[in-house]
Amino acid sequence: MENKNISEENVSDVTEEIKTTEKESKNDKKTVKKLEEELEDVKKELEKATEALTDANNKYLTMLAEYDNFRRRSAKEKESTYSDAYADVLSNILPVIDNLERAAAYGDGENVSKGLEMTLRSFAEIMEKMGVKEIESLGKTFDPNVHNAVMHTEDESLGEQEISEVLQKGYMLGDKVLRYAMVKVAN
Repeated sequence: MENKNISEENVSDVTEEIKTTEKESKNDKKTVKKLEEELEDVKKELEKATEALTDANNKYLTMLAEYDNFRRRSAKEKESTYSDAYADVLSNILPVIDNLERAAAYGDGENVSKGLEMTLRSFAEIMEKMGVKEIESLGKTFDPNVHNAVMHTEDESLGEQEISEVLQKGYMLGDKVLRYAMVKVAN
């Protein structure tokens, strides 16, 4: 009888182990299924992130190409603007050259003088139309921002730092000095 008890105990233990293993197996299957579902979710998120990265990269490349095109177009426009302005200035000066040639064609001094006066007047009009103004200097106080003092004289009839003579006229375009007035300063 003892053998029978041992054997029944062993069978009972083994049966318990089998039941426990079956429960664990069911739990493992549930765990595996849960992990597979999580893996699928992670794969979907990775796919979305990859798509977002691809979209962002495409937007970046498009923006880079647009910027490069803008830079090239701006450089081309800058060159074009400079050459257009240069051509415009030269075309404005051509009538002055025409007038000088007409004045040179005359033989007598009076007509040449009149021709030169007309040429200077037309040149002054062109310069004014282009926004260039003469720097007024004679009798004014010396200003190193617009004048270039090349000579000094002592003259009691003139004030301190007063310009007594303009040796070469100066010109401005707006607030920019194109050429400083070369002057003689008193006292």
